[in-house]
Amino acid sequence: MKIEKTSATSTLGEITLYTLTNASGAKVILSSLGAGIVAVEVPDRHGVLADVALGYANPADYIADGPCAGKVPGRFANRIAKGHFTIDGKDYSLAINNGPNALHGGPTGFMNRIWTSTADAAAGKVVFTLRSADGEEGYPGNLDVTATYTWSDDNTLTLNLAATTDAPTVINLTNHAYWNLEGHDAGSIFDHELQLACSRWLPTDDTLIPTGEIAPVAGTPMDFTSPKKIGKEIKASFPALEYGKGYDNCWVADGYEKGKMRTVATLTSEPSGRVLEVATTQPAAQVYTGNWLAGSPANKAGRPYNDYDGVAIECQNFPDAPNKPQFPSPVLRPGETFDQTIAFSFKTK
Repeated sequence: MKIEKTSATSTLGEITLYTLTNASGAKVILSSLGAGIVAVEVPDRHGVLADVALGYANPADYIADGPCAGKVPGRFANRIAKGHFTIDGKDYSLAINNGPNALHGGPTGFMNRIWTSTADAAAGKVVFTLRSADGEEGYPGNLDVTATYTWSDDNTLTLNLAATTDAPTVINLTNHAYWNLEGHDAGSIFDHELQLACSRWLPTDDTLIPTGEIAPVAGTPMDFTSPKKIGKEIKASFPALEYGKGYDNCWVADGYEKGKMRTVATLTSEPSGRVLEVATTQPAAQVYTGNWLAGSPANKAGRPYNDYDGVAIECQNFPDAPNKPQFPSPVLRPGETFDQTIAFSFKTK
């Protein structure tokens, strides 16, 4: 594996960029800002490479971007209702940054921090580390986080997310990359086919906080148990789609077993023949169809993205899990290790 290292300046300090190129010439570019994915160049059915990860021309433009493109949000990815939760009888309050709720760990969350980084060419991996101090963004406990990316010769990008704490806290980590398998600047993903190994989903209120119900997808526009074009029902008259202006919902993985990898999503684009399979140890996946991408910073082709130009498949725990005891517990305690893996495998058909 060949790894090249470059840097860019920003208001937060120097950003380190790593380009990992495998034996076939397919490559991934990673950034120390938000431990982010900024490019993934993989072949179509004819062997032609294209960058299928949405991203910006200027590495510094990822700071505080609305889409959170490619980065690792935290300490708690997704939403916490009204920015409030309780652990062991003690109340904690977070910044409100998404309607009435807290989103992605707050304004200075992990996605807007420069992580420490090291590269290992022999292993084809880059390791990002971050210390989140006790009280940062309102969260308790000093949290030490590691994001390890590995790029393989078979075009699989694997991300392991690990963390430890010195006091009880809540944690939910994922990657927020947006994909367009025709190329990052190719336009709408409505013709991409999506299949989810998820027969249930989480209905929400109009602020996208789960109601607590775990509902079957059968008979609704949320049913992706068979391959379906993303655009087929995205404009349907259905509360979830009206709340989010498209899909911005969490699906529950079928057959979840703690620590076990399984494929939860398959994304396909017929013109190029590219296929993305997403496997994870996490219990759920949030699918977000880029409903609010318009107005983004200039992309790698020099224009802002439009709404629906990419789709994010964010493997994670359930949104608002700190306030829903029936959901998988997001609490991490001293002596425990948060340890979850996501694998993005790029193939062709």
